Amino acid sequence: MSGFFKSSIGRKVAMALSAFFLMIFLIMHVSVNLLSVFSENAFNTASHFMGTNWLVQFIMQPILIFGVVFHFVMGFVLEVKNKKARDIAYVKNNGAANSTWMSRNMIYSGLVILAFIVLHFIDFWFPELNYKYIVGNPEDPTRYFHELQEKFVHIWRVAAYIIAFILLGLHLAHGFTSAFQSLGITAGRKKTLQSIGKAYAILIPLGFIFIALYHHFNH
Repeated sequence: MSGFFKSSIGRKVAMALSAFFLMIFLIMHVSVNLLSVFSENAFNTASHFMGTNWLVQFIMQPILIFGVVFHFVMGFVLEVKNKKARDIAYVKNNGAANSTWMSRNMIYSGLVILAFIVLHFIDFWFPELNYKYIVGNPEDPTRYFHELQEKFVHIWRVAAYIIAFILLGLHLAHGFTSAFQSLGITAGRKKTLQSIGKAYAILIPLGFIFIALYHHFNH
């Protein structure tokens, strides 16, 4: 297994699999959060289930955290390896002519997204842990909607979320097709996958941005 991660192909496959896992999570995450726009009760019910269900809390949540850390660490490793190879290739070729700006700067969008994840944890995950395990408050199944609204009262936080999700969209626009390509399953499907990837890279971040703006103007 260690030999698998040491090979270039192995690292790319591992990166692609972790990307698929996180992209599926994003669909689930935005779907639950969109409930807050249409129904306070539905959002509270879904959030309470995810916040108290042992399978979600003690199995899926640790796997998710591992997936996030693994994806970014593997991304940094691949970027370092690829940069060494590109430095040599760019002497002979114009790198900008052979790749998109986003593909050459995935590391920077990734760093901003990582910083956003830290902010997101500070906003939601840490208070949740404090509420449940430190303060030890009795569980209130109606608290989630109001807690979400409170986070988007200040415009600077909304702006930070918008910027982060725009960069997430750019990151996904390249990463979606790249993940399929790393697994070697783009043959004859590249244009279709690119179209799906563009739609995904627009709709998912747009959904999160809409949620932030909705609660900012309706709190």
